[in-house]
Amino acid sequence: MKNSLACTPKRKFRDNIGLLFISPWIIGFLAFQLYPLVASLFYSFTDYSLLSKPVFTGLKNYIDIFTVDPDFYNSIKATFIYTLIAVPGKLIFALIIAMILNSKLRFAGAYTTMYYLPSILGGSVAISILWRFLFKSDGIINMAFGKLSIPAVDWLGSPDVALFTISLLTIWQFGSSMVIFLTGLKNIPYELYEAAKIDGASSVKKFLHITVPMLTPMILFNLVMQTINAFQEFTGAFVITNGGPMKATNLMSLMIYDNAFSFFKMGYASALSWILFIVIIAMTLIIFRTSNNWVHYEDKEDF
Repeated sequence: MKNSLACTPKRKFRDNIGLLFISPWIIGFLAFQLYPLVASLFYSFTDYSLLSKPVFTGLKNYIDIFTVDPDFYNSIKATFIYTLIAVPGKLIFALIIAMILNSKLRFAGAYTTMYYLPSILGGSVAISILWRFLFKSDGIINMAFGKLSIPAVDWLGSPDVALFTISLLTIWQFGSSMVIFLTGLKNIPYELYEAAKIDGASSVKKFLHITVPMLTPMILFNLVMQTINAFQEFTGAFVITNGGPMKATNLMSLMIYDNAFSFFKMGYASALSWILFIVIIAMTLIIFRTSNNWVHYEDKEDF
């Protein structure tokens, strides 16, 4: 055993080769994740404009955010509303499509690929521009409404509707969640449905008492990942509405961007970023803490 762990030249060479292969990841992590994280924490306690040296101001940025800046509460409210619309909408839509694809549908593989494409393309600037053309006042959506004698909707110009329109773009990117749900559906033992059928259970009862409980680990995973993504949403709100109208879609990420690159208040933007970071951590912890009451783990029951 001792000889097998000895630092022989061959083992040392193999370790160096391993370090060489993972060095791009290590360099990338240090340069683009750890350093910006530590630097932003330092700048959040300073007055820094990129054009001059940072001046330490203590907690001033954080105090100003909570006591002086009215845009902060508007942005945090818009971000929460957006998350409450987009995340449940995406998960429900993904589950419905996954159940359809799991029902012995012909060409299910082709449909799965087709439905997954929006997840790849949906976050791009090009798709956001396309979305803006679709939902503008004289866009295709309102033209279709006109053909059906339905009154046109001011999708992007109304403060009450614009945030919902932005959320639709996120809901449309349901492919990754759908694939996870589809994998979970395929792993549910068919014997459970057979036993429920013999007992006379309806389709609704099978869904509520078999499908949903067996999918709760996947629901938890999708809920956590999509909640984190929703709190960081930027492209759609920036390209489609640029935070308007009347700052109705001015999400936290847009507020951070404006303070950093429009007003050159890097210290203030860093403080906003850390507040958003803490909010995301808090929401994730809340979801995990409540998951003990609704997530079904098959292995857990065996003990």
